[in-house]
Amino acid sequence: MSWITNFVRPKIQALMRRNEVPDNLWTKCSSCGHMLFHRDLEQNQFVCHHCNFHMRLTVTQRLDLLFDEKTYTKVALPKALSDPLKFKDSKKYVDRLKEYRTKTGNDDVMTVAYGQISGHPVVIAVFDFNFMGGSMGMAVGEAILTGADLAVKSKCPYLVIPASGGARMQEGILSLMQMPRTTIAVEKVKKAGLPYITLLTDPTTGGVSASFAMLGDISIAEPGAMIGFAGARVIEETIRQKLPEGFQSAEYLLSHGIIDMVTHRRDLAKTIGTLLGHLA
Repeated sequence: MSWITNFVRPKIQALMRRNEVPDNLWTKCSSCGHMLFHRDLEQNQFVCHHCNFHMRLTVTQRLDLLFDEKTYTKVALPKALSDPLKFKDSKKYVDRLKEYRTKTGNDDVMTVAYGQISGHPVVIAVFDFNFMGGSMGMAVGEAILTGADLAVKSKCPYLVIPASGGARMQEGILSLMQMPRTTIAVEKVKKAGLPYITLLTDPTTGGVSASFAMLGDISIAEPGAMIGFAGARVIEETIRQKLPEGFQSAEYLLSHGIIDMVTHRRDLAKTIGTLLGHLA
């Protein structure tokens, strides 16, 4: 019985047992609905093969995409007050922050890094939409200022990559105060005679679009990115008119002269490198 139990039965069970398939091998495109194999999607820089939809990237994926040989140095950022208003909705703000810090591995929305693109030194400040929808609080203001100061000190261009739903409601007026703070930071870079470039990704809305995001010397956008202030439904209800097709898309803004170019993700590093070569 021991031979049957210990050898024969496990062999039979191994033959009969269904192999478990990991649930992260396929990703469904949120635009066209096609299922995309994870390796193919990664090789295509998280752009859908079927409809060209540009999926959102993590901070690490974004920095690896742009910096030469995926080499860069992250910059230490000042600590902002965690809960200045002692805010509570369905849960305490401090608990919500802890949840997202555990989920993303980041202290807040923004990461600032220093490296080279096509051999040109540059400071990059990038948003993480996975952290509370990229909402702008005091930590974002501190990060934008820190990046601006580093760019001026290093005498190199400053590239900001927003992906945000706007101001962070849990910080109230303190969040809205980051609009003039970040605008002043941008002015410091421009007064130093340094290029300030923005790469607008999906979405760039609210107080972020109403401040530093739209102040670039050159404004680049990814295809299909939603860029605007208020949502289309809110605007339609306010003005009581039907908005044009594709309103607030990167392509619509390009055709109306609001941004300078719409660039496919595979061409971003090369395009930005070329611009840095001309500007710097």
